[in-house]
This record gives sequence, C-alpha cells and structure tokens, in this order.
Amino acid sequence: MNAREVALELLERWPHARRLADELLDEQLAKAALSGPDRALATELFYGCLRQKMALEFLVSKLAAKAPRTVVGNLLKLGLYQLFFLKTAPHAAVNETVALAKQRSSAAEAKFVNAILRTADRNNATYVALLRSTRETEPWVFWSHPQWLWERWAARWGQEMTEKLCAWNNQPPPVYVRGSQPWPDVLEPTTLHPLCYRVIDAPKFFANPGRYYVQDPSTLVAVDLLDPQPGESVLDLCAAPGGKTTYAAQRMENRGRIVAMDVSASRLGRVGENCRRLGVTIVATLACSGTKPEQCLRGEMFDRVLVDAPCSNTGVMRRRPDLRWRLTEAEIGRLAFVQEKLLASGARLTRRGGVLVYGTCSLEMEENERVAERFRDSHPEFALDATRSTFPPRDGQDATFVARFRRL
Repeated sequence: MNAREVALELLERWPHARRLADELLDEQLAKAALSGPDRALATELFYGCLRQKMALEFLVSKLAAKAPRTVVGNLLKLGLYQLFFLKTAPHAAVNETVALAKQRSSAAEAKFVNAILRTADRNNATYVALLRSTRETEPWVFWSHPQWLWERWAARWGQEMTEKLCAWNNQPPPVYVRGSQPWPDVLEPTTLHPLCYRVIDAPKFFANPGRYYVQDPSTLVAVDLLDPQPGESVLDLCAAPGGKTTYAAQRMENRGRIVAMDVSASRLGRVGENCRRLGVTIVATLACSGTKPEQCLRGEMFDRVLVDAPCSNTGVMRRRPDLRWRLTEAEIGRLAFVQEKLLASGARLTRRGGVLVYGTCSLEMEENERVAERFRDSHPEFALDATRSTFPPRDGQDATFVARFRRL
C-alpha cells in the first residue's frame, strides 16, 4: 500500500472503530511498511482530513449535486485536502486520487472523482471564497469544529480568541521531549520549560530515543506544582502511560517511593516499560480503580498525591484530531462527576501536611475550576494553595489546569 491507500483505508475504518485515531494509524503503518516520507504523508493525509472534516464536507456539498457513496466521499476528501489545504501540486493530487478511485470504486465513480477534482482545481479561487464566506455566517464550518463546541467557546472567550484556538487545533503539533541535556542537531531547547526540547530530526530521534520521554511541556506543570522531594512517598492515581510518574521520579532523584496506579493493567505495562527505559527504579505499578483505591492500598497514606484525571481533552485537540467529532457536551458533565470522585479518593490517601494536586488537560470550567471549588468547599481539612493553567493561543503550548491543595 502507498501513503494515499493507507490514508483512505484509515478514513474508511475510523467512523466505525471504537479506537482512537492514533491507535488505528499506528496499527496500519505497522502493516504497510512505508518509507519515512510516505509514513509522514499518510499521517498528514489522515489527520488532516479528520481536522478539516467539516470544511471538506462543505466543499464536497458545493461540488457534487448529491452526496456520494462513503468511499467516494472519502476519496474526494483526500483529493480536496491535498488541493486546498496541503497545497499539493494539482496534477499529483488529482491523478493519484483518481488512480486510487479506479481501485476502490466503479469506473463511473472514478470518472466522477476525476471530474469533481478537476473542477475544484480549475475553479480553486471560487471554492476558496465560498469556504471563506462561512467564516462570518457559520464559523464552525470554516474552522471545522462542531457547532456546539464553537458556540460554547465563543460565548466564553469571544469570536477572535475562539478563532485563534481553533486555528491552533488545526495545526499539526511539534514533537517535544523531556530530557536533562540537549542533543545537537536532533533536539533544540525551548522557552516553555527548562527540561523541554523540540525534536527537529524525528527519524534520528525515534531510531534511538534513549532516556528522553516524548511529552508536551504543558504536562509538566502538574508535577512541578506537586513538587515531590527525594525520599518521599508519592501516589499517582491515574498514572498510565507514565509521563508524569517518571518526571516525578526525576524530581525525586530516583529516591523514595512512587505508586503508579491505573484501572487498566495493560496500560500500566507501558508505565513499567517507560520506567525501565528511563532508568527509574522507585516506581511500583498497581492495577486498581482510582475511585476505590483503599481496596488495594490497605490504609497506606502518602506525602504527595497526584490526581491527573481523565477528562474531555479539549485542551489537547491538536494532538487528538478525531476528538472533536467524538466528544459530546453531555460527556463533559459526566467526566466532571468522575473527576470529583477521583479527587475525593486522592484526598483520603493524603497524610496530614501532605500535598494533593488535581490536574486535567481540559479547557472546560466544569472540569477545572468548578471541580476544584466544590472539593475545597466540601473538604475543609484541605486548603487551596495555588492554581495554574495554560491556554494555547496565549502560552504557545497545550492547555492544562492544575490545582494544589494542602492537608491541614
């Protein structure tokens, strides 16, 4: 399979799969045995079509008199993404997509794909103008985000800031790593965090990542606020895949004890793998429900507890290109309920004088400030020490919210 075949296969599978887009991509790339550049192209086409799904569907609706069969619609999205967003040379975008259409559809449908893409190319400026016109009337179409999410954000931040946030979400993210020293010509320092480097030579880095950990700088904030010290006992209540766990171990100079808990035993396996690769020896993994941790810990208390709660992930949408189409508004309220239960669990395991940190990668107040406020009001034995948050258009990194409590 070539890159475009892989991307089409993924677009076909994604709507019916109960798995994340990145999981599907990794599986398909492992089977396809593509070269490095072709892997990158397949990734760009698949993720790009997901990010621009609504805008591409708008273009298809303007170019085709009636909705095409699903596979034909996906072929058109692939071609239109290359023409309008990736700026691929028109002859390559059209010819390669038509060649794929001849394999995956009827002769008549292949001719239809050819005609639509050639019309789009010939009248590019007209269709660009049509899409741009939605920026005022239906901005969620132009920015390719669900209407409910656009309206929710615009009510909170206004149109200009919401546009900046959506533009951020529509850009492929750089790869950042946590490490203790630079790697000339492979990593470059950033101003986002002293331990954070940007990968500038991905093939060389991923061939042998050594003791670097792929991690966005926003994910370091929670551990920085937790501030674990050498020799202390730490509980990471929702630990997988282990980025914050291993960073806590680094802050502790690999001295003390960390219990990395997660409800998923298979995901905890990744924590163990990451600890071994990074030389971390103070972490013990524990498969247990975060809402009932006492059943597994038998009365143990901790100096510091981190509750990095499962959330809507609206602050990391540029890294999760399919998320915007999976998430519903009702899910935010459901997650907030779970987060409150997890935070209460963490509180029961925090010793007197200890620190409890709650964090999400959500932008939504129901999951962030409101959860922290309700916990503070219902747990007078805890004082709210500090909160921190990052906002992508303002801070140049993914979003995070962190609240630090101290047990009195």
